[in-house]
Amino acid sequence: MEKINIKSMRDVDYKDKTVLLRLDINSPIDPKTHAIVNENRLQKSIPTIEYLLDSGAKVAIIAHQGDTLDYQNLISMAEHAEILSRLMNIRIDYIDDVCGPAAIEAVKRLAPGEAIILGNLRYLTEEISHFEKVVSLTPEEMTQCWLVRKLAPIVDCYVNDAFSAAHRAAPSMVAFQEVLPTAAGDLLFTEYKTLSQVQENPAHPSVFVLGGAKISDAFGMMEQVLAKGTADRILTTGVTGAIFLLASGVKVGKQYEDWLNSKQFLVFVDDAKRYLEEYGDRIEMPRDLAYAVDGVRYEIPVSELPKDDASFLDIGEQTQKDYREIILGAKTLFANGPAGVYEETLFENGTRACWQAIADSDGFSVIGGGDTVSSAAKYIDLDNISYVCTAGGAMVQFMTGNTLPLIKAMIKACSKEEQN
Repeated sequence: MEKINIKSMRDVDYKDKTVLLRLDINSPIDPKTHAIVNENRLQKSIPTIEYLLDSGAKVAIIAHQGDTLDYQNLISMAEHAEILSRLMNIRIDYIDDVCGPAAIEAVKRLAPGEAIILGNLRYLTEEISHFEKVVSLTPEEMTQCWLVRKLAPIVDCYVNDAFSAAHRAAPSMVAFQEVLPTAAGDLLFTEYKTLSQVQENPAHPSVFVLGGAKISDAFGMMEQVLAKGTADRILTTGVTGAIFLLASGVKVGKQYEDWLNSKQFLVFVDDAKRYLEEYGDRIEMPRDLAYAVDGVRYEIPVSELPKDDASFLDIGEQTQKDYREIILGAKTLFANGPAGVYEETLFENGTRACWQAIADSDGFSVIGGGDTVSSAAKYIDLDNISYVCTAGGAMVQFMTGNTLPLIKAMIKACSKEEQN
């Protein structure tokens, strides 16, 4: 990987400086209790926070949790502050105000070596995903947003360590670089380097295991990694596997096909047909599928489909065995999404089998995404994964070969400072 032209926070003197630190600590939560159930992103943010505090900085942390698209996860950052305080054995304060008078006063009161988390960025209209898509401002135009106008004047510099939100062109991600001295945290460089290794120079054979409910993620990266030779084999599971079966001419059954249509997943069938025509020998599809009747799991070979009165929520035992053999022979493994509806006991077998195979493999393995990491953590020790990426959507966008909005903004900031 070529050296990326972004300034590191380790090249800056932060003593007595007020630092605006953008993290991505958006975490999976329990839908009933609204408590955080996975601390991966919080834990990986700690080294950057510690470095800044040990350097004598006054640290104001901005971050988000949830969005209008996942409103059930839109909660305050109070528990994030509590968890970081516990993990770091120091006090990380919290104020339930993003950039209003109370937040501004709290930041101004910070002493060197102190940190505070400000309110959930997604409480601001200009930080929600709909604003990004509908209003579509340039980074220069975003400097007039409320968040930037209020916080930029009270801090000395900006540090971004939120690679997992790098695909978001929000003011907190790409606008402060326009008006403040800017640097990146260690995690940003680590994530970029690791994903670049998988994308540009993987050890072969390289195997991608793609599943999950966000079928657009799988299809977003599939053509790129196949065309470039990044992936030697793609193992399809979940909805992605069903779409490829349909594209190959297999009718799965009326009930399940109606559901796929209701979720607008059938629009991907034509793309799947094209991929099979061009790269068919490198795309693996399920050999059998699982369904349930009256609380009992059944499995059916693909050769016996269609079955009109069933919904297929997992891969079957033969597919699990076949995929395990391929995974164990891989030297590079990239996985995104569970293999089935693992939250239901009847349909967790495929997800467990895939994660166990990846954990048992000697290959270099990378996984990422909130649901991906949560499902893996349920069945294996994450220490058996070579790298657990904090990114989900950003990881997928990166693997398509696109330059992410955050990376563009950070490179621009570095170039501007070098010119000055």
